[in-house]
Amino acid sequence: MAESPRVETLAVLTDVDAAAIDRLLSQLSSSATFERTRIESMVAHDATELLVTRLNGQIVAMATLVSFPLPTGIRGFVEDVVTDASARGQGFARLLLTAMIDIAVARGFRSLELTSRPSRQAAQRLYESVGFVRRETNVLRFTP
Repeated sequence: MAESPRVETLAVLTDVDAAAIDRLLSQLSSSATFERTRIESMVAHDATELLVTRLNGQIVAMATLVSFPLPTGIRGFVEDVVTDASARGQGFARLLLTAMIDIAVARGFRSLELTSRPSRQAAQRLYESVGFVRRETNVLRFTP
């Protein structure tokens, strides 16, 4: 009998989980590269949490929660949300987002934000369906 999917915060990076994250990163972006030491550093870092959805013990989706205190309150960002192509449309990303929202509420975040390319219409519908609201903003980026 198949298990129900479950969300967890990754605390240790096993070889099996590293392979799954490598696979997911390649689906997230053609320019994303997997570096085990970077993922291990991120998992150990106080301000970042790598949440994963597991199905039958295997990672099928992941997202990163970044949180930090500012003079205006604790803020959070959701980054790198991706579900394995073979598992899309089954609610795994929704489970991750709901878990992140629960964390944000429990920890008293002032806001939880994410950005998404306009071409990712299905993702934007998902984000809005769990309570994210579009903002009138200009996102600016500096790349050294």
